[in-house]
Amino acid sequence: MTRETSPGLKILWAWTIGTAAILVTSVVRTRLKDMEQMMNAEQQQQQEQEKQHQSTLSDAALLDSDEGIIREVRS
Repeated sequence: MTRETSPGLKILWAWTIGTAAILVTSVVRTRLKDMEQMMNAEQQQQQEQEKQHQSTLSDAALLDSDEGIIREVRS
């Protein structure tokens, strides 16, 4: 004799497993979105720091260069 489950119980199991799958998917998507936002924020901070560092270096290079200075050469 094979044991058969009622159709209502099968529907209940399908409903339960489907609901659990939807909830897990929702949590995973939320976590991935949050992690992506954090990574984007870190990249933007790094880019801003690099821009500030490059502008500081270019300002220092302009101050150290002799271009634009007229010198009198005596012979």
